[in-house]
Order: sequence, then C-alpha cells, then structure tokens
Amino acid sequence: MFTMQYSHRLPTDYDMEIIRRRVAERGPLWNDTEGLVCKLFVTQQRDRNGAAGNVYASIYLWLDSDAAVRFLMGERFQAVIDSFGRPQIETWLPLDARRGNAKQALSIYRDERVLPAATDRAALYTGEVERNREIAARPDTVAVWAALDLHAWKLMRFTVSSAPADPARGGEVYDVLHLAQPELGRLA
Repeated sequence: MFTMQYSHRLPTDYDMEIIRRRVAERGPLWNDTEGLVCKLFVTQQRDRNGAAGNVYASIYLWLDSDAAVRFLMGERFQAVIDSFGRPQIETWLPLDARRGNAKQALSIYRDERVLPAATDRAALYTGEVERNREIAARPDTVAVWAALDLHAWKLMRFTVSSAPADPARGGEVYDVLHLAQPELGRLA
C-alpha cells in the first residue's frame, strides 16, 4: 500500500464554489480506479473549523503502488498540473488500514506525531494496529489508516468520518467533498 496527499493553497477571496463544481464533475471519474482504495477530494475554508486559509487537497490510499505511478505519470495528474501547477506531494508508507461501518464521508482528520529515535518500532506497530481497530469500530468511522513518514520519522493517522468536521477533535481537519472508494471493501 501507499498513501499520499497534495494540497493547493488558494487566495483568501477564492470562490470555493469553483472547487465544488470541479469535484462534482471529476470526483465520480475515480469511482472505478483500479488499485485505488480511496481518494478524498477535500477542502479547508478560511475561518471555518479553524482554517487559516482556503485549501483544496487530494488524499489517496493506494492498494497498488504501480497504480499510483500510472496516475502520477499519466493524463489525470497532468490535468492537476495544468490547473494548479505541479504540487509538492507528501508520501507515506501505510502501517495499517481499516474500514469502518459508516458509509458517507463528511470529514477527514490528519494527525501526526514525531517519533523519537528511541521509539520501540515493534511496539509502535502493534499499538497502531490496535488503535486502528478501536477507531474503525466507532459508528462514525468510514476508514482509518496509520502511516509512516520515512523522511521525518513521523507517525501519520488519517481518519475518515461520517460526522461533520470538528476542530476540537484535534489534528488537521478537512471537509470531504467527494470520497471515491473503488477498493475500500478490500480493507479489513
């Protein structure tokens, strides 16, 4: 598996309705993408849920890293570049990914923490699998995955929720405009 995110910072006066129309048009095209567990089309809107500015982002969980490569080298990603410029792409190695019972995604939380050099990595892995099981069992969880940032030695967790965004929950929060989930059913 492979997970990634890229974000586009938008002007504070940007009409976010343009993004909503773009997602309504392009989001469904991802609903049958082979090798993709899920793609979230997400936003942060200035002065909403603690956001400092407007952001449009895409968050992916790939079952097949070759499918991610085909996307990045193909026409779909060229359309991103043509519209917004070439973004910096954050990438992570998933440790564990699970689906929950909730169906409709309204928000996603991105949490991260730095791992000290002395971290017991085996215990960390076991603990993250158990933590994901607990989060997946919550009634509002659509999916959850923990991933490792190998460059900065950070633990990342993405939790897709059917509940509206709540900044008090902690971490970075995004509103979900569309969840493409062609292979979400393959998660535990």
